[in-house]
Amino acid sequence: MNEPIPEIAPVEPATIAYKDRSTGLTIFGILTLLLGSLCGLFVPLMLLGQVAEASAAHAPTNTAALFPAISTYGVLAVALIWLGIGSIMARRWARALLLIFSWSWLSMGVFMMVAMVIFAPRLMAAIAANPPKSQPELPQGALTAMIVVIFVVFSVCFILLPAIWTFFYSSRHVKATCEARDSVTRWTDACPLPVLGLSLWLLLTVPMLLIMPLAGLGVMPFFGMFLTGLPGSLMCVVLAAIWAWSAWRIYHLDVRGWWFILAALVVFTVSAVLTYAHHDLIEVYRLVGYPEAQIEQIQKTGLLTGNLVNWLTAFCMLPFVGYLLFVKKYFPSRPPA
Repeated sequence: MNEPIPEIAPVEPATIAYKDRSTGLTIFGILTLLLGSLCGLFVPLMLLGQVAEASAAHAPTNTAALFPAISTYGVLAVALIWLGIGSIMARRWARALLLIFSWSWLSMGVFMMVAMVIFAPRLMAAIAANPPKSQPELPQGALTAMIVVIFVVFSVCFILLPAIWTFFYSSRHVKATCEARDSVTRWTDACPLPVLGLSLWLLLTVPMLLIMPLAGLGVMPFFGMFLTGLPGSLMCVVLAAIWAWSAWRIYHLDVRGWWFILAALVVFTVSAVLTYAHHDLIEVYRLVGYPEAQIEQIQKTGLLTGNLVNWLTAFCMLPFVGYLLFVKKYFPSRPPA
């Protein structure tokens, strides 16, 4: 039975005094279009990089392993171009989605920068201890300069730029401009933006989970072991169903969806911790068919061995659990009738 879309109160055009930001919406819309085009360029670049790496290692090209990343960049390119056009047209849905995107972009940037601070010294030590055979050993100063350049580039791309996008689209003047030029009630008005963001990210995870078995990546940790083949693929489908149902219920402000995703997240985290307490992530690379030459290069970094994966799991899950607790206040204590 199809459930009715929740009723949304009509939104009146903004009546408070505000500064028209139509020009800014156009400028940021064009910049978003360019950002989407850049994401689209990553698709052929990743394919060329994989071919070059396989050729250098004298191994077959493993394009299937890149399929999830290529799909992500492809979808992101289309979405950003669509949102850029929406911003130029001052659509309220575009402003809402771009604000969610920019906050997510900034959060991911902060997460990546913290991870780089933690793991950069270990990575530098691994590079110094295992220099490429075909290249001369890099001096310590060159390694330090390389890390500094990477930090600067990441800071600009994942901290400064998303902060600018967030600052612009969170402005009350931008919000009022979009409401004045687009007085039609949109689906993005059905729930608070933090809840909408949670729902959308859960929903976007669903196709990725379904793609994984098709790309030969259906390997899932399961309470001390790895599920592969048909069991691993079924696990991906089950998780996709859980994520999709929870996303739909959360969008409708149904607290059952919130509790369901929290419980699923806790169970999945416990399962991963128990599995990686006895297995290295290197085993996953072997199970999905990575060439042994590439696996040897990954092993030399020393970043995916021992209990490091468990620390990474906790590091990744804690912010998400914190966000879940943050958005809990938007849900009624009882599910809708």
